[in-house]
Amino acid sequence: MPYRVTEACILCGACSVGCESNAITEGDTQAHIDVNICVECGTCERNCPSEAIIFEEETVVKAADKSDSA
Repeated sequence: MPYRVTEACILCGACSVGCESNAITEGDTQAHIDVNICVECGTCERNCPSEAIIFEEETVVKAADKSDSA
């Protein structure tokens, strides 16, 4: 899973500036990253003044899935 916008989003639009794949849209309460379009360049995370964008490693997601099934 690539970059994800958290609840800390303030809808300032800074994340979409420079997004080379135009994967970011603004919703009612926060921005959203389309994981099918995102090329994981990291520009959004660097541009976000509220540090609301995080990168989630696939290994973390898989580990969480394994603990759910145990």
